Amino acid sequence: MTLFIQETVLLVDSHCHLDKLDYGNKHANMAEVIDKAARRGVDHMLCIGVGLSSFPAMLDAIAPFPQVFASCGVHPLHQQDEQNDPALLRRLAAHPSVVAIGETGLDYFYAPETAALQRRAFEQHVDVAVALDKPLVIHTRSAQDDTLAVLRGGGAERVGGVLHCFTESLEMAEAAMELGFYISISGIVTFRSADTLREVVKALPLERLLVETDSPWLAPVPFRGEENEPAYTRTVAEYIAKLKGVSLERVAQQTTANFFELFKLARAAV
Repeated sequence: MTLFIQETVLLVDSHCHLDKLDYGNKHANMAEVIDKAARRGVDHMLCIGVGLSSFPAMLDAIAPFPQVFASCGVHPLHQQDEQNDPALLRRLAAHPSVVAIGETGLDYFYAPETAALQRRAFEQHVDVAVALDKPLVIHTRSAQDDTLAVLRGGGAERVGGVLHCFTESLEMAEAAMELGFYISISGIVTFRSADTLREVVKALPLERLLVETDSPWLAPVPFRGEENEPAYTRTVAEYIAKLKGVSLERVAQQTTANFFELFKLARAAV
């Protein structure tokens, strides 16, 4: 059994899918998940939309929790399950609880056959983000050049955003940071196979980093094989602190400040 204790370090899970967690076996309800996270110092989180059809239910589920913010978008791997409807995206994303557009982006690793569809939807998301003046949450895998081209072509530097669950090259990270984007690190950084990513994280300035879980996927070591959850943001932050040779408190303070600056937010009273 995992023990959770109250911490004074304050962290933000910048990317999780609270509506996708296992509430039949592992968790009693969303309130329990949020409470366990708070007892490990994770006092705010961003719940990420992956489809327009599922968004209203997600928004309703997180409504009782002022410490949980929302994003609205269509995941690049869900294109065939969703209509590309920029008018609907704009209407849903205009909700005051929505602080970001996404997740959106390109994934040529798992779905190269839908590349054209993904790119069209991605361009639409960038247009909506600029129109609503809300940052972007970007999923990118094996699509570095096209991802950067869409961001540049759509004027994404006007709103900025974050490349989430980053696993790409240092050169891509630097190009994204030039556009005003942050780089979010997930539990993948703890994986045995992640030597290249660890070198990238060492090279990136803490002032441009966020931390995340991508719950319920990608649980960090030593929780691999389990369902991931926002409480494990602490584990990711501890690992980054050791990797960069700084204190956990420093990582927590800076990544939390980065989050609230990027999304133009104030801390919720909880």
